[in-house]
Amino acid sequence: MVKLQNDTFLNALMRQPTDYTPVWMMRQAGRYLPEYKASRKTAGSFLQLCKSPDFATEVTMQPLDRYPLLDASILFSDILTVPDAMGLGLYFEEGEGPKFERTLREEANIQKLTVPDMAKLQYVFDAVSQIRKTINGRVPLIGFSGSPWTLATYMVEGKGGTDFLNIKKMAYARPDLLHHILETTAQTVIQYLNAQIAAGAQAVMIFDSWGGALSHNAYKEFSLNYMHKIVAGLTKNNEGRKVPSVVFTKGGALWLEAQAEIGADALGLDWTVDIGSARQRVGDKVALQGNLDPAILLSTPEAIDKEVASILASYGHGNGHVFNLGHGITQWTPPENAAAMLSAVREHSKQYHQ
Repeated sequence: MVKLQNDTFLNALMRQPTDYTPVWMMRQAGRYLPEYKASRKTAGSFLQLCKSPDFATEVTMQPLDRYPLLDASILFSDILTVPDAMGLGLYFEEGEGPKFERTLREEANIQKLTVPDMAKLQYVFDAVSQIRKTINGRVPLIGFSGSPWTLATYMVEGKGGTDFLNIKKMAYARPDLLHHILETTAQTVIQYLNAQIAAGAQAVMIFDSWGGALSHNAYKEFSLNYMHKIVAGLTKNNEGRKVPSVVFTKGGALWLEAQAEIGADALGLDWTVDIGSARQRVGDKVALQGNLDPAILLSTPEAIDKEVASILASYGHGNGHVFNLGHGITQWTPPENAAAMLSAVREHSKQYHQ
């Protein structure tokens, strides 16, 4: 087993002392990098990138090779690998994002939904193992999954970014059907993340991208409840060290106190909440990850430096902060602006770790 040379990220998630605030970026391997675009062209499609461990390794490594100040890598994959393995037929329309050939709207189809054989996702676990070997201890590797609610929105609506009327109708009219989808998906995600951990993921993250679309009560019943089950079912230690978990609900700042109770080690924050007030609300129960507005990376190095300094000052002195964006980096980001952000975090954060 290769010794980890930089464990700042893992230590911060466990709220242990670090010399500076570690940083990584959601979607750091992606469309804003010219080298990624070249790999995707060679692979032929986004799904080919995801389903080939060689390509997944190549694109996971690209931001690490470009940005020496990154403190973590994240598996290159997609949250929709799970519903794809459940037989819903994932495909991508050029310029339109992911869609499914089959949706879960009819009761008969919903009742047939079962936890898939993890062999259907072996390409993901092979990618995790290969990436770990290639990283060779430089930084930790994060594995991830979508949350059951977020995955269910794609499974019921057939695509992302909708008004969620079909799934919300189900939630209110036939909650039993939606709970069957969510329970089956939660059990799948537990197996999926534990297999990633067994393959070498050193931390795991649950992306609840659409949790913020729910009402107050519905969020707790249909989203948080199932993330709680997943966190409880995760492998907690591997390779002689703790495997921390991060839960991130975009638009979920209203429910931070409840999120802090489910047993995750850290909460991701989007840019709509002040990180200092979030820290006061959750106390020392969890670490916090976030929360720069990704749109600022389209501006200037001076504006980026100022906003980074403001977020670090708001969090203040002490441990338990992983700097990140409040959502994924946009495809129009100039790569040099991402570098400016990373430099600003390293430069400004040391004063808070004296």
